[in-house]
Amino acid sequence: MSTDDKNRAIAAAILPLVGGAGNISSVAHCMTRLRLGLRDRSLVRDEALKALPSVMGVVEDDTYQIVLGPGTVARVTPEFEALVAAGAAQAPAHSAEELADRGAALKAARKAKNATPFKLFLRKIANIFVPLIPALIGCGIIAGLNGLLINLGWLPGVTPALAAIASGFMALIAVFVGYNTAKEFGGTPILGGAVAAIIVYAGVAKVEVFGQALSPGQGGVLGALGAAVLAVHVEKWCRRRVPESLDVLVTPTLTVLVSGLVTIYGLMFVAGEISQGIGDFADWLLENAGAGAGFLLGGLFLPLVMLGLHQALIPIHTTLIEQQGYTVLLPILAMAGAGQVGAAMAVYLKLPRNGSLRRTVKSALPAGFLGVGEPLIYGVSLPLGRPFVTACVGGAFGGGFIGLFTMLGDKVGSTAIGPSGWALFPLLDGDKGLGTTLAIYAGGLVVGYLVGFAATYFWGFSREMIEEFDVDAEAVAASAPVAAGPGATGRDPEPEPEPAQA
Repeated sequence: MSTDDKNRAIAAAILPLVGGAGNISSVAHCMTRLRLGLRDRSLVRDEALKALPSVMGVVEDDTYQIVLGPGTVARVTPEFEALVAAGAAQAPAHSAEELADRGAALKAARKAKNATPFKLFLRKIANIFVPLIPALIGCGIIAGLNGLLINLGWLPGVTPALAAIASGFMALIAVFVGYNTAKEFGGTPILGGAVAAIIVYAGVAKVEVFGQALSPGQGGVLGALGAAVLAVHVEKWCRRRVPESLDVLVTPTLTVLVSGLVTIYGLMFVAGEISQGIGDFADWLLENAGAGAGFLLGGLFLPLVMLGLHQALIPIHTTLIEQQGYTVLLPILAMAGAGQVGAAMAVYLKLPRNGSLRRTVKSALPAGFLGVGEPLIYGVSLPLGRPFVTACVGGAFGGGFIGLFTMLGDKVGSTAIGPSGWALFPLLDGDKGLGTTLAIYAGGLVVGYLVGFAATYFWGFSREMIEEFDVDAEAVAASAPVAAGPGATGRDPEPEPEPAQA
């Protein structure tokens, strides 16, 4: 089977299990998940969906999220969209309305429960930066390769070109942030990009604000974000008040002019001070309380992910990369995934009779080593409860290990955001040479693996949990109809659900 046929088959298997084309209101994807807007949540067959070999897990938030893994999700999504479009074209005209009516109450209740104003705001911020991650990764890897070639003295005629390729995106990242910000907040994207472009324009060096000359790029991505949000508000104000006959001339002009002046004479300076403060605080925190700060960050990152609060870190990472060339926080946070891997290996050894759960662990571990933690979190540790906590303990010790070396003067950073685990090695950078940086990060992973394993093996299970989960669930399910006999209803009783089925 060709790759296209395989991806089409995955999409075709998923579609009927989420209620068919008529039940899909929106389709999107991030790095690992297919994100679906559903009209009627009750039409989704969760267990059948989780049983698909290509599905690593599901997550419910404001959208229904199916974990397919990096690479796969980007290829399956277009096939899924094509099937949805074809199904919608063939469906009766009234089917979508019927589904919408049936699912309206469920959808409203779910949104009321999960869509708090703060979380909605954080999702908007994340939606601005997530589309930039592929470029950050690609340019970060090229920058690392270029640094290696320079240190080795190889290809001196090529390294300047590689430097230009790696740095071009970062030089203009404010423009992309402005464009995405305006798009996300309901304005005209190109106007947001135009206002944000002022920040990186070399001519701002001739402008003095508060007695100081501005610097191109001052304020960075935070300034671009603020400038674009302001542009959206100015644009919306103009749309409400400017006559339609003049709108095409007046609205964009006033939007760029007003927002541009405020950006130059206010936002660039303020955002620059905030950005500088973020960098200085991160350096101070890890230099003076590195082990303790790393312990807390590594241990609390997964709970932050569960609450959706990790999205607040994305602009902080991007600001640090823009300022220093790398973010010192990401390698510490990546230790949370190491704790999950160690915990999963302990679960595998602790429950030798649970064949279903052991298969889930075996299938999810390769992705876990590469930093994709959803299959292990949602398929193994979180359903079991205590192993999730002990996995966080492993992440805390791994983070503390890296934080300790930062206190000793050996910084470990990442030139991009997104990857984790072993996939982060090509993006690592620091201030004491590549070999030292790689060794410290590898040591943190090993500590996370070992502590996560030990904490889970010795303290992750109570006696009652062992009795409940260390059973052959498939054998129990197969023997259940025989033991019970034919039911009075004339149908076989349903087998017991498998614990922690991925």
